[in-house]
Amino acid sequence: MVFTPLKNIFGGNKKDDKKMAGKVPESVLKKQATQAKIADQAKQASYDAKQKKRQDKKDAIAAAEKYAAEYKAADEAAIANRREAKAQGGFFVPAQPKVALIIRIRGTIGVSPKAKKIMQLFRLRQIHNASFVKLNESTVRMLRLIEPYVTYGYPSRSTIEKLILKRGFGKLNKQRIPIADNSVIEEGVGSVGIKCCADLIHEICTVGPHFKEANNFLWPFKLTSPRGGFSNKTKLVHFLEGGEAGNRGEEINKLVKRMI
Repeated sequence: MVFTPLKNIFGGNKKDDKKMAGKVPESVLKKQATQAKIADQAKQASYDAKQKKRQDKKDAIAAAEKYAAEYKAADEAAIANRREAKAQGGFFVPAQPKVALIIRIRGTIGVSPKAKKIMQLFRLRQIHNASFVKLNESTVRMLRLIEPYVTYGYPSRSTIEKLILKRGFGKLNKQRIPIADNSVIEEGVGSVGIKCCADLIHEICTVGPHFKEANNFLWPFKLTSPRGGFSNKTKLVHFLEGGEAGNRGEEINKLVKRMI
């Protein structure tokens, strides 16, 4: 009878055990490689995002400086034209305003269907809602039809800037998103070259070629009741007769200041 050692039966070779212990499974190696690749991609994406943010900040500052110089030149030209006309004994007539700001001051009770439809087109669905409108023959005609329910006028550049900066909300995926960063503007209307708040304000002020896209991106402004309130006796009376409704020209800036 021949006896076999137990170490041969149970595989007691220490060299083979060490080789098996040192070998990493292929699935683990693949997982490690995938995780390393994902980490590298995340690191590169973070770096690219930081670089883009820095470049966007530089571009926004440059755009704001360019527009400020443009506004300053336009104001100086207007003053020079006014002085020249006065020296010649005449009057300087500025260009007709291109944009109007409409504020709804009455609710839904007693509104005719036609006026209600026009206010829906102007996106004035609630009381104290405000929106910008490009002035042309058709919009002026529609404004006259809804004069008893709204007040409107010609906003200044500073009024437009305050409205967008303080009460500005953008429309992204049919949702109301606060304009807390230029990235919101770039995501909404970056395709037409409007990438920062300065671009958006300039497009509204000058009624540029992409005014429609910029205005549609802006959610209708939700203003508060004016400080001091409206008078119940004069709210339904036209502004020229001492009331609140209708066209109030540049006096709209004072009203917006009370409602922001």
